[in-house]
Amino acid sequence: MQQLPLFHSIAGQPVIVLGEGEMAEPKRRLVERAGGRVVGDMQEGLDEGARLAFVAHDDAAMCEADAIRLRCAGLLVNVVDRPELCDFTTPSILDRDPVLVAVGTGGASAGLAKQLRLQLEKLLPADLGALATRLSSARDAIRQRFPDMRIRRRALDGALGEGGPLNPLAHGSAGRIAAWLARAKEPAGPQVHEFTLASEDPEDLTLRQSRLLGMADAVLADPAIPAAIVNRARADAIRLEHPHSGELPDGLVIVLKGTKAK
Repeated sequence: MQQLPLFHSIAGQPVIVLGEGEMAEPKRRLVERAGGRVVGDMQEGLDEGARLAFVAHDDAAMCEADAIRLRCAGLLVNVVDRPELCDFTTPSILDRDPVLVAVGTGGASAGLAKQLRLQLEKLLPADLGALATRLSSARDAIRQRFPDMRIRRRALDGALGEGGPLNPLAHGSAGRIAAWLARAKEPAGPQVHEFTLASEDPEDLTLRQSRLLGMADAVLADPAIPAAIVNRARADAIRLEHPHSGELPDGLVIVLKGTKAK
């Protein structure tokens, strides 16, 4: 990854937005939409403890000068349409409150990010936010049903996965949480899937391999396998070398073997 994606809480907080016109106004709306308080004066924003700033002057030299002053004061800065001057970029946002899907290209192409977001809009049902809200409300009940964190994660993965009763891409999943919880069974012990890779290119992973890697609790990999493939697993998944002589971890275990002989 060339950037670290984060969701920044700014509700009630001052955010500096400098500039006027068609470049600055969308940033003001974005800040207000996220609950932030727009401050149009640099010194006032610094005095109030702002942590983020958008710079959108028509004059390039003024943008550079203000970006330097703000960065020296410790703020993270976004200069509109100048990715080389940005500490962060703003993604194209798909809003299913409280679910947010952010599509970013690191400043390479805002048009590409927008078109990806528009196509994703067609895939995500309107009640996706309701599913998230009701899962949050059911958190205590889910924890009581599945006290162990790894078992709970696997149970939710099965329910939320493709074909599961709570599939987030299926309309009406928000209304099926209680029924799923009433019938949910504890997942079986360790599930082991072995993959012999077709190549060292992560783009050659099959859809099934990518899906299971993303769900894995542990990954056992030959040392020669590129990090670009191993990193398709969750960041908090256990990483072990293959072959592994000890007891396998609980949960979903993926064993990655070297590429097939040519």
